[in-house]
Amino acid sequence: MLCIQDLLALELFQKLPQSRLEWVCDRAQELHLSAGDILVSEGEAGKGFFILSCGSIGVTRLSDGIAVPVGQHDAPAFFGEVQVLTDDLVPVTLRAMQDCRLHLLTNPDFLELVHECREFERLIFQTVQRRLEGLTSFMRQREKMAALGTLAAGLAHELNNPAAAVVRALQDVVPALIELQRMNLIAGQRQLDPDHTQAWLQARDAGYDTILNHPIDTMTLNDREDQILQWLEDYGVEEAWKLAEPLATGGIAIETLEHLMQPWQNDQSEMHDMGLRWLALSFDVLTMITSGLHGAKRMSELVQSMKSYSHLDQGIQQLIDVHDGIEDTLRLFAYKLKHGVEIQRKYDRTIPRFLAYGSELNQVWTNLIDNAIDAMSDQGVLEIETEWHRDHLQVHITDSGSGISEEVRSRMFEPFFTTKPVGKGSGLGLEMVRRIVENRHRGSLTLESRPGRTRFTVCLPLNPETT
Repeated sequence: MLCIQDLLALELFQKLPQSRLEWVCDRAQELHLSAGDILVSEGEAGKGFFILSCGSIGVTRLSDGIAVPVGQHDAPAFFGEVQVLTDDLVPVTLRAMQDCRLHLLTNPDFLELVHECREFERLIFQTVQRRLEGLTSFMRQREKMAALGTLAAGLAHELNNPAAAVVRALQDVVPALIELQRMNLIAGQRQLDPDHTQAWLQARDAGYDTILNHPIDTMTLNDREDQILQWLEDYGVEEAWKLAEPLATGGIAIETLEHLMQPWQNDQSEMHDMGLRWLALSFDVLTMITSGLHGAKRMSELVQSMKSYSHLDQGIQQLIDVHDGIEDTLRLFAYKLKHGVEIQRKYDRTIPRFLAYGSELNQVWTNLIDNAIDAMSDQGVLEIETEWHRDHLQVHITDSGSGISEEVRSRMFEPFFTTKPVGKGSGLGLEMVRRIVENRHRGSLTLESRPGRTRFTVCLPLNPETT
């Protein structure tokens, strides 16, 4: 049985009269847990108000399937008041860290204490506020880290292809350049006619111009490659297929090849087809270098997007272009969008730059866009529209998903409320969006939803002094 001395070890009970302390002792149900036993699991209904007089209870919350420690109750302690007062599900798992002795007050008994003793009520609500703020702060950090992890994974995925292109170019271009040097030496030893040499150089330069400035469309390229392959085989080139593609890419005409190769048709040495290989390899080298440059440029753009996204090189507040932040976010989500999400942009490019917490607004775009993609199951239309209305701007993010029910809609911005399975969502994403928009930027966040169309609208004031 719970004794009065156990209760008086807690400040919460020290203001209660003797009669009430005795009443609590009579009403409390004694419980014993062995180390490792679970008292209550995340997502379950609350069981009542607990008084821990011996042992310690660990507090964890699932994040991506992993139980993350968020706190610990060491005797003497009390907990469970939040669920009694709010009637919400328990957002954490409580597990005995060692053998524990507890006492349980039912919901009606605990509420009777709260309503009858003003000092008890005050201490309870102070505790509720402190614990919710602590859990919310912890989960916000987890939410930010999870979002960063998601974006980092996407960034790594997006960097992989251009990085591989750069590696391939650097690996292949070196032996190709060595082979070109060897061919040039052999041609030099043969003391070719200057006019004929100039004709080769003109063909090469014309091919360079085609590759860099006038690329050939795929259908025409395929037809030209077939024609060149047939000509090369008739000419007697071994492994002609290796030369056909680069020569076609360079836009070389059959007539040009016939003119260039006329002096070597009956040559039994390497010179019989070396000019063709030299020309094809020259085009290959340029294509490899161009591909490597495109890959390096793409990596630079992605890194710049991440830098802009986080505003690492700027202060907390800065003049921003709202479209830059949205586009940076979309680039970082490219790995998810490419599977079947069509993006429709309707930007008002007359919207001026304005003073804002840039990195925090990017968290807003991240959460809203990520939720929209999830709502469409990675297949659908994502519309992003911006509007300028004199002293404020609006950003509409609309998805073609199944919509949000009225019941869910009424609770979407509550802390810890989520429709995702336990461990898959913290319930703080939209709460964070609301806080950043309304508290940090004095704006507003609204939601309209019906099957096939869900729209979040972010309204942000524009400071006339910064426009």
